[in-house]
Amino acid sequence: MTNPTDFTTFMRNYQDMVYSTAARIVRNEAQAEDISQDVFLKAHEHWDKLQGSPTAGGWLKTVATNLSINHVQRYKKRWSFFSDLVHRSDEGEREVEFAAPETFFDGVDSTERREWLARALAELPDHQRVPLVLFHFEDMPYEDIARKLGVSLSKIKTDILRGREALAKVLARSGSTHEQFAL
Repeated sequence: MTNPTDFTTFMRNYQDMVYSTAARIVRNEAQAEDISQDVFLKAHEHWDKLQGSPTAGGWLKTVATNLSINHVQRYKKRWSFFSDLVHRSDEGEREVEFAAPETFFDGVDSTERREWLARALAELPDHQRVPLVLFHFEDMPYEDIARKLGVSLSKIKTDILRGREALAKVLARSGSTHEQFAL
């Protein structure tokens, strides 16, 4: 039988990480709370394996990510596949210049900057926001994102490119520059 005190402590230790993972993907506080509850229900079902496991945090993050993606795919407008086309302008293909993925969010350590960035991410459509979050926050490679979302690799690359461009525009509209975020 599960010791309620141990599981409660376990939940408290991981609740912020699980919630923030879900919130970044679904961009809705109530839905993120529901997903977090589902994650901990699954954790309770697997408590014998998770109790004392050094990989429990990773397991919870994976479950939170998967449940959030399932939610977006199930309840949000279906993905539009026209973005499989390569983004071109009169000057040719264009990409917003950002730092390397591993440093994309370096320097975003203040609460205000995180909130500003979270609000900007929330303005992006699901098909751009979800791959961006998975790539930059979850450090997931393009191929894994494409497989997880059930779309082509080219669509993921295009959506991330367009998501970066859209994020830069949202940040610029809000009076920010991407340099403030070390992007």
